[in-house]
Amino acid sequence: MRSHGKGPIRRLRGRTLLTIGLAAALVTSACTGSGGDSAGPEKSAAPATMDPGPTCVKSEKGDSCLPIAPAGKRVDLLKPSFSNPTSITNRLHPTSEVDQTLYLGSADGEPFRSEVTLLPETKTIEWNGQRVTTVVSQYLAFAGGRIQEVALDWYAQADDGSVWYLGEDVFNYEDGVVADTEGTWLAGKDGPAAMIMPANPKVGDVYRPENIPGAVFEEVTVASTGQTVPGPAGPVRGAIEVSELHMDAGREAKVFAPGYGEFSTGNPAGDLEAAALAVPTDALPGPAPAQLTSISAAALTVFDAAGREDRTGGAAAQKAVQQAWQAYRSGQVPQMLGKQMSAAVAALTAAVTAEAPEEARQAALDVARASLDLRLRHQPVIEIDLPRLALWARQLLIDTAAEEPGDIAGDAETLKWIWARVRHAMEPAAAARVDAQLRDLQGAAQKRNVAAAAKAAPLLLETLGTLRPR
Repeated sequence: MRSHGKGPIRRLRGRTLLTIGLAAALVTSACTGSGGDSAGPEKSAAPATMDPGPTCVKSEKGDSCLPIAPAGKRVDLLKPSFSNPTSITNRLHPTSEVDQTLYLGSADGEPFRSEVTLLPETKTIEWNGQRVTTVVSQYLAFAGGRIQEVALDWYAQADDGSVWYLGEDVFNYEDGVVADTEGTWLAGKDGPAAMIMPANPKVGDVYRPENIPGAVFEEVTVASTGQTVPGPAGPVRGAIEVSELHMDAGREAKVFAPGYGEFSTGNPAGDLEAAALAVPTDALPGPAPAQLTSISAAALTVFDAAGREDRTGGAAAQKAVQQAWQAYRSGQVPQMLGKQMSAAVAALTAAVTAEAPEEARQAALDVARASLDLRLRHQPVIEIDLPRLALWARQLLIDTAAEEPGDIAGDAETLKWIWARVRHAMEPAAAARVDAQLRDLQGAAQKRNVAAAAKAAPLLLETLGTLRPR
C-alpha cells in the first residue's frame, strides 16, 4: 500500500531531510513543557510506555520549537507487542491486503504518478527488545513521466491493531541516477519505530509516523473521522482526514480511507497525489473487456508503424484506438484513469495527424500504459507488471534513438525496480536471462554508453516478450 508522503509532494513542501548523525544537533530537551507526566502510584500498574521524547523539537528553519502536541494527546506512547505483525488488516492502513495502488496527480506543474506494490518478501528488524517481521512495500514515483523516487517501506501491525512504521530505504533520482538517499532510516539503529495508524483513530488523537527529530519527523493530528470521499469505484465511507506537521513547521492535509490506506495528499488546486485505483479494492469480476485489449494492441501497432514511418498503418491503428476508447468510456470508468486515457488518446491523435513519428511513438506508449492501468481492475498485478516492463523496454528504444543518456539511465532503473516486483514469479532460467540483460543495460547506462544501451534494448524487449508467470 501507499507509503506516507513521498515523491514531488514531499520535495515541494520544502522539507530538508538531514542525515541521522546531525539529528542531535537540532534537538534539545532544554525547553520546559508538558511532554511527560511524572510517574505516580496510579501509573505503577499501567502498560509499559515509551519515552515521549524532548519537549522541544527544533524547526529546521531556525531555533524555534515546533508546535508539537503535549504527550497527553499522543496515542503512540504505549509499547507495542507483535504476535502476527505481517497480517496488516487495519482498515485505514491495510498494507498486507492491498496488492497495488496507483496514485495520480501533479506537482510543480508536471504530471505525477506513483505505484505502490506489496512485495513478496519480508524484513526482520530488531527494535524495542523484539525481532519484528515486517512486510515490504515498494513505492515507485514518476514526475513528468520519469523516475523520481523509490522507497522500500517496512510496516508491521501490533497486537492492538495499530500499524507501525519501522523504517525505509529511500533512493532519490535526478537525471536518471540516484542523487541521494536522504530519508533513509531504520528502527533500532537510527531511532524508534513510529505509529503510522492507530487501531481506532479519534478526532484529536496525535501520533508520529516518523519520530527521529532532526532527521525524519512528522506529527499527525486526526482532524475528522467518518468521512465519505469519492473513490475510483464510487463513494468510500469511513475515511479520516489528518493534519501533518513537518520539520519546517508547515502542515499538510491527508486523507486515509478503508481499502486504500493513504488516499490523498495535497489538494486539486495545487500539488496533489491521489489514489486512482487499488486492487483488490477496486477489482472487477471477469476478464478485461475486449475494448481494453484492442486499445493496447492498436497502440503498439501505432508505435511500430511510426518507427517504420508507415503513416497509413499508423493512422488506421490510431483510429482503432479512438474507436475502442469511445466504446469503453461509455461505461463506468474510474475518473482519474479516464482523464489519463483521454489525454493520452488526444495526444496520440494530434501526433498522428501532424505526421510526427517520434511524438506518435511516445503517445502510443502513454496510451498503452493507461490501458494497462484500466486492465488492472480485471487482471492480477503480475499480469500487468510484465507488459509494463515491455513498455519500458520500448521506452528505451525511443530514448536511445534520441541519444538521451539521463532518460536511458532512468529507464534502466525503472526496469530494475519493476522487475523486482515480478521476478519471484518467473522460472529460474528465464529470470537469470533477464538478470543478465538488465546488468548489461545498467552497465551501459551508468557509463552513458548510448550505443551499448541501444544494442541491449531490443534484446531485452525480445526476452520480456517470452516471459510467463510460473
